[in-house]
Amino acid sequence: MPSPSSSSWRAYLLLCADGSVYAGVSNDVARRVSAHNAGTGARYTRARRPVALAWRSPALAKSAAHRLEARLKKLTRAEKLLLCDAISSPRRRLVRALLFDLRTSARDFQRIASSAVKVGTQVYL
Repeated sequence: MPSPSSSSWRAYLLLCADGSVYAGVSNDVARRVSAHNAGTGARYTRARRPVALAWRSPALAKSAAHRLEARLKKLTRAEKLLLCDAISSPRRRLVRALLFDLRTSARDFQRIASSAVKVGTQVYL
C-alpha cells in the first residue's frame, strides 16, 4: 500500500445512531467510517452504531487536520449540525473560510453561526 502524502489527512464529522455528532481525523476516511461501523473505531462510536459520514474536510496536512479536529470537538452539537447543513448552502465558501482559518476564534464562529437562519434544509448566514 502506498504511503499517503503529507496533505491527504481529513477531519470528518459522523452522525451517530443516537443523534450525537462525532469528530475525527483520518488519512482514509472511508476505511475509518467502516471501522467505526464494525465496532473497531473509536470507543465513543461503538455503542452508537451505525454511524454515517456527514461531512469531511478537504485534504490537509496532518497537523492542520488534527488542529481542525480539536476545533470541531469544541463546537456545540448545534454548531456541528449547522456546519453539516451549511456545506450544501449557497454560503459554502464563507463557512469553509471560517472553519479553516484556524486563527478565527471559536467565539467569532459562534457569533456568525448564531445569526444563521434555517429555512427548510437551507441555512442562510
